[in-house]
Amino acid sequence: MRIDILTNFPEMFPPESPAALGVSIPARARQSGALEVVGTDIRAYTTSKHGKTDDRPFGGGPGMVMMCQPVWD
Repeated sequence: MRIDILTNFPEMFPPESPAALGVSIPARARQSGALEVVGTDIRAYTTSKHGKTDDRPFGGGPGMVMMCQPVWD
């Protein structure tokens, strides 16, 4: 099984021991080769010259939402 994690911070998911997936059942699955975890930097897929991956929510309101373009591409 392969799990792809789309993130702005791929260094938080190093191949050797990603956070919560480095212990217990997920750790044993990774050691046996049954589970692969890949942290993908979505900034590599954005068309923004500044690597922007978030935008204001549609309809206003507080907070930010992930842009569709880098995730879709």
